[in-house]
Amino acid sequence: MYDGRSVPAQNPIEMIEKYLASICSEGVKTLFDVEVAPSEIQVQPTRKDFDGELTIVTFPLVRFAKKSPKETGIALGEYLQSRMNEVESFGVVKGFLNITFTSAFWIENLQAAAKQEDYGFEEPNSKGTVVVEYSSPNTNKPLHLGHLRNNFLGYSVSEILKAAGHDVKKVQIINDRGIHICKSMVAWSKFGEGETPESANMKGDQLVGKYYVKFDQEFKKEVAELVAAGKTQEEAEAASSLMQEARETLLKWEEKDAETYALWEKMNGWVYDGFDATYTRMGVDFDKLYYESNTWSLGKDQALKGVENGIFKMKEDGSIWADLTEDGLDEKILLRKDGTAVYMTQDIGTAILRYEDFPALTQMVYTVGNEQEYHFKVLFLILQKLGYEWAKNCYHLSYGMVELPEGKMKSREGTVVDADDIMQSMADTAEEITAELGKLEGLEQEDKSKLYEIIGMAALKYFLLKVDPKKNMLFNPKESVDFNGNTGPFIQYAHARIQSVLRNVEGDLTFEKSQITINEYERRIHFKIHSFPQLIEEAAVEFSPALIANYTFDLVKDFNSFYQNSTILHAETQDLVKYRALLAQQVGLIVKKSMRLLGILVPDRM
Repeated sequence: MYDGRSVPAQNPIEMIEKYLASICSEGVKTLFDVEVAPSEIQVQPTRKDFDGELTIVTFPLVRFAKKSPKETGIALGEYLQSRMNEVESFGVVKGFLNITFTSAFWIENLQAAAKQEDYGFEEPNSKGTVVVEYSSPNTNKPLHLGHLRNNFLGYSVSEILKAAGHDVKKVQIINDRGIHICKSMVAWSKFGEGETPESANMKGDQLVGKYYVKFDQEFKKEVAELVAAGKTQEEAEAASSLMQEARETLLKWEEKDAETYALWEKMNGWVYDGFDATYTRMGVDFDKLYYESNTWSLGKDQALKGVENGIFKMKEDGSIWADLTEDGLDEKILLRKDGTAVYMTQDIGTAILRYEDFPALTQMVYTVGNEQEYHFKVLFLILQKLGYEWAKNCYHLSYGMVELPEGKMKSREGTVVDADDIMQSMADTAEEITAELGKLEGLEQEDKSKLYEIIGMAALKYFLLKVDPKKNMLFNPKESVDFNGNTGPFIQYAHARIQSVLRNVEGDLTFEKSQITINEYERRIHFKIHSFPQLIEEAAVEFSPALIANYTFDLVKDFNSFYQNSTILHAETQDLVKYRALLAQQVGLIVKKSMRLLGILVPDRM
């Protein structure tokens, strides 16, 4: 008879379904004289509408039993009860056998989970190496709201993959060359009058972004004047002296013109200082940085070799193209007629360089918005045509756009909301709401300020991560800081409440389990704890922090229901006090781990 002791000690929880399937397989053989492998037995969580924790789907077994679904379920349920002391009861609803486990079973598993320091996490670096690219900004403007979702998503996916056992390398490609930065350079040279971040009292990335907007404003003025003089819109844009100067600046940069290169280095330096400050506040980091200025030439070499090998074609004007029409795609330019590179060129070079840097790499994940889906289809196909087998292991983590209630943002028109401004506004909103609720009375001002930052960043990150990455979303700052909804602060407050309870429990948390009968609220929490390891694996496979976020919210809701209906500190017996405190402690630990996977801190006091 299965008594739980044969489950591997290092992770007994995740084996419950496997053992149930194994005993069920034996039952099918004993009862119906048919061999059905345990892997073919369907075990799933019981639906909330029914009693039980795990359900065996009996529909596929009916043909072997030659009985009705209900009769098949009852026969298997009785067999499981006779073979497993851990099965307290069962119920059959049509073709579903719902199993309820005993209090002793769940308590043993709670105690086993509590002994595992990294419960739910796989052994570090026990699986393949995965490179996750995220952020990857242009150096002509500050990071904005879209970058917040990108960074939080990429960072969280990296942490989830680590928890699932992967060796993860977090990287970004900084788009530090091209026509965009040249526009900022031209505008600063013409209109800047030597302005610096220090003289303007601005972050460097914000100053450079100011001149990117200035270029667009002056360009539109020039075009309007040319149109008024009789040119068409297209002719006016082509004749723009400002745009021509930007193109000439790009050519000079590629030719390593000393003066152009010095200005480029200076302005990019301003931007990097600004980016670093923003990343620090975001709480994200990188293992390796790549720069387009270093990778574009490798991509250009690949384009030229591709022409030599008949993979790409050069047109009469000297431009190089990949013809992908036979693969159901279009032609894609790789080098312009003047020899300058495009985004695709540097992406080819960067991908190759990464596989050279990390030869053990098993997968490369690109965290980029869904407007670039076609770009990555083309990139991966081109890499395959160039003969790189590893291109099959490249994956585009496509995510939807995020907007504010005011509508869509545009960088060139200066309507983008900076990430720095949003993060500060979140801390301010947290201060405003917590002050209204009076939750921080007695704290020193310095501690309050730190807590406002922690709460504000939790609200921001959780709101952006709780939505399925593939979906577009509307970000509402006020709603995100609600202490009563599906928000980061709501979860933080539950964690602080648990810590407050635990501070009042005396002694260790040992108790006599035979004296405990768990109630319906505790039973739901036990099953949530049981589900945690499988959840991490699923989130890693799906690249979805939303699964972690919404699991944590559900866990906290179940704990709150338990807390409102069951006393902990004043329970009838000391054994019950210690058991419920252990249950609360494990909930607190899982909340802390889950939120850590989202890049969110949970304070012990709020």
